Amino acid sequence: GLYAAMIARTGLDPEQVDDVLLGCVTQHGDQAANIAKTSLLYAGWPDQVPGMTVNRFCSSGLDAVNFASLKVQTGQASACLAGGVESMSSQPMLADGATVFTEPAHAARCRMLMMGSGADLVATRYGITREQVDTVALHSQQRAAAARESGRFHSIIPVSDPRRGTSLAVDECIRPQTSLDGLAQLEPAFATLGAQGIDALQLQEDPALSGIQHVHTAGNSPALADGAALVLVGGEALGRELGRAPRGRIVAASCICGDPLEVVSGCAAASAKLLNEQRLRSTDIDLFELHEAFAAIALKCQRDLQIDAERLNVNGGVIALGHPLGATGAMMLGMLLDEMERCDMRRGVVAASGAAGIGTALLIERH
Repeated sequence: GLYAAMIARTGLDPEQVDDVLLGCVTQHGDQAANIAKTSLLYAGWPDQVPGMTVNRFCSSGLDAVNFASLKVQTGQASACLAGGVESMSSQPMLADGATVFTEPAHAARCRMLMMGSGADLVATRYGITREQVDTVALHSQQRAAAARESGRFHSIIPVSDPRRGTSLAVDECIRPQTSLDGLAQLEPAFATLGAQGIDALQLQEDPALSGIQHVHTAGNSPALADGAALVLVGGEALGRELGRAPRGRIVAASCICGDPLEVVSGCAAASAKLLNEQRLRSTDIDLFELHEAFAAIALKCQRDLQIDAERLNVNGGVIALGHPLGATGAMMLGMLLDEMERCDMRRGVVAASGAAGIGTALLIERH
């Protein structure tokens, strides 16, 4: 569907495409065997178009876009498609059975923890309360519901299943009836894991802490979802060929790995690095689309980067919209561009976190 929609929206000839790069984290089952290339074959695209699947955990979709931009900038390609795909209903997270997640001793040696455990450590270090993370989740749901109702998600294409005769045209993860009272009733999701040795490992590395506060629940964590996203990346020559102006320009990118024990705080570190390298302050950025990889991470980003709430995830984040791992970064980029166009903004930053502390950020400009 995305390939066909790309042709319809841009007038792109598949023969023009030099490469396709897709993020996918759980490369197992239906998503194994280089889904970037196999999806092209399934779609009937020209045999000559290559494909490569990228895995940098949950920043994969954003990294795929950055890698495509580097190919264009260095003259290796004139036109690339980039984005990501993840079906978490058919290939649940960790279905690939990676040793670093399935063998506790190996995981401890590598300091590889589950994402929610890292988010609880961030909440503990920053003194973030349960009420605060639940409030982040509530605002995410409210903003996403308002954006859906007002038609702001116009980049979304309908998905149809001819075998079942069903079609889906809107995000179904959003829960507009969410309330603080309802969120408060949910049990901590990672306390049991902490009691099995994760808390002890984190406290050993940070002896100043007296204990880990387990504040994340199913309600203030990213919603597991299926999804895919695709972006056309090219230079000025491609724009002239297609007769289309670019929606935005990738000015700079930054990738960094922070503390692996915090697991999912990389988007904050990558955004800070990007702004520092470009000699920009957060007030120079009109809009931030930052990975809501658990509610505490949103608060960390806001505090570290000194972002006011009206410039951060204004149409909701992945807590409400869902987090199809390999696709999320590219989906967030699409949301950023949509909102920047709607409000005629100049500069935006999109950043995503991956496991082990990884983070990737892009600086986007219009005009």
